[in-house]
Amino acid sequence: MTASPLRPLCPRRPVRRRSALGWRAASFALSALLAACAAPGNRNGSAVQSAPPLRPLQRQDALWLEQVDFGLDAANVSAYRRLGRERFLELQLTERDPQLPAPIAARINAMEIAHAEPAQWIAEVRAQYKTINAMPDGTDKEQARKSLNDRANKLANEAISRDLLRALYSPAQLQEQMVWFWLNHFSVYQHKADLHWLIGDYEEQAIRPHALGHFKDLVLATLEHPAMLEYLDNNQNAAGHINENYARELMELHTLGVNSGYTQQDVQQLARVLTGVGINVAEVPHLRPEWQRLYVRRGAFEFNPARHDFGHKTLLGHNIEGAGFGEVESAIDLIVHQKACAQFISRELASYFLADDPPPQLVARMAETFAHTDGDIAAVLRTLLLAPEYNAALGAKFKDPMRYVVSAVRFAYDGRPISNTRPLLNWLNSLGEAPYGRQTPDGFPLTEAGWASSGQMSRRFEIARAIGSGNAGLFDPEDGSAATMTGFPQLSNRLYFEAVEPFLAAGTRDALNRANSPQEWNTFLLSSPEFSFE
Repeated sequence: MTASPLRPLCPRRPVRRRSALGWRAASFALSALLAACAAPGNRNGSAVQSAPPLRPLQRQDALWLEQVDFGLDAANVSAYRRLGRERFLELQLTERDPQLPAPIAARINAMEIAHAEPAQWIAEVRAQYKTINAMPDGTDKEQARKSLNDRANKLANEAISRDLLRALYSPAQLQEQMVWFWLNHFSVYQHKADLHWLIGDYEEQAIRPHALGHFKDLVLATLEHPAMLEYLDNNQNAAGHINENYARELMELHTLGVNSGYTQQDVQQLARVLTGVGINVAEVPHLRPEWQRLYVRRGAFEFNPARHDFGHKTLLGHNIEGAGFGEVESAIDLIVHQKACAQFISRELASYFLADDPPPQLVARMAETFAHTDGDIAAVLRTLLLAPEYNAALGAKFKDPMRYVVSAVRFAYDGRPISNTRPLLNWLNSLGEAPYGRQTPDGFPLTEAGWASSGQMSRRFEIARAIGSGNAGLFDPEDGSAATMTGFPQLSNRLYFEAVEPFLAAGTRDALNRANSPQEWNTFLLSSPEFSFE
């Protein structure tokens, strides 16, 4: 049974034209897909239940909320309307790890990674690999290696599932956005060495506690985590055997950015500062008496003065005298207080949230806030998200795959707990942005050019079809048993009429009106330009 075509609930508002060149080609491909699936001449849409008249959000409010959140849901729309923008933002900036829905919290607590001890795991894994390598070649050796690798993959998949569940259901949506942002900024690759075992702890201990804190603390936390030290090879960095890999990326990708004034000599000097910073899960080494007081051990992290270059260094024009791990802390303090660091981090944040090429005057104000607050990330975000320029530029930011996939599921099921995160990971894999899946340390792109090809848009259409038809497998138990509930989403609900329908473009309304079924209607909505831009 079908209803009459959709009619707007309020006067139609002008919709700003999309100007990004990358979107035009992708939009053409999407339009072709929509046209191919909608029957010509059919003006009847799917069954859309009429909703009671509501005082709608302004378009800028809905767009702002979608950027601060991982997409819209009814709870945060209601909170925004009750609190207003500034009070809502303050709550998001100060709320840390709030209570998750009981079924989600129980699932996370049941994961092995929720009770992780990475130092113990690394020690066990290395011992097991040593035993396996000593075994004679044959079926038993292959099976032992496979069992160990299967467990590592299970732990990595748990880490990804936990990230996705928190992104979908945490009330602290801005915190989850920042966890994802920093995981990408301080990127590690799960398929290198022992990182399968470490990525869950990396997110939980190095990233999450500092996602809205002070940038220096975040840098030091990632510096001390074995996942970063393993990934960028600083475990191999020792006096007389310098490895510059981590020092270079620490300056270029993590703190200062390219062409910010540092030199190759600065990289070399920082690498010398970082000698002796590594991983140890064995016994404390025997050290000379004068070195024992300089030895540092925290979990699997170790600073070993016997491997450290105590010579004089000059970094960014400043002298650093040999002092052990204190040199590392001094060097990080020096780097994060450079103007280039404030500018680089501010621009990265503005590019992620607002625009590929953010307004320079806004970035400059963010950098001033960064400098005046000693790198307070929450304060910098406040400057960004309440800026007049921010409000004026809303609606032009193209969602990366993570934000597209999570926002589609959040909107489709609006707080209803899914049973299986594997489809989300499969979609992110197909779109090229699987968590912990970036092989190079530069992280995934933040700009539209990385994600708006016609191939990408075609895959997004298929994801929209899977969600919209209820055949995505999101409610199939992860253990492979038979599903006990249906996954068909009813998108023409109060949230849709309140926060989406009033702001749809004419082309999207036309496509929805030509849908032949509820499944098509859902697919067209989730694959529309409105769901790819925010």
